Amino acid sequence: MGKDYYEIYKKIGQNIKKLRIKNQLTQQEFSKLIGISCSYLTKIEAPNCDKKFSLELLIVISDKLNIDIKELFNFDEEKVT
Repeated sequence: MGKDYYEIYKKIGQNIKKLRIKNQLTQQEFSKLIGISCSYLTKIEAPNCDKKFSLELLIVISDKLNIDIKELFNFDEEKVT
């Protein structure tokens, strides 16, 4: 497990940001909703994301955004809805 997967984390973070904005939620509102600090969410959504996050957090995020978790893994920019 020596390989870093930061590019995947970065793409997931960008999808989270797009979906959060689509739902008209600020970072502060959304971080409270999903139970993490605003600074942690900011790092997850950053274009240069270097934060790892858990599957549990992704499940919570998808639940609060009312989406299928698969949408977070859709890396075709035009298809993230």
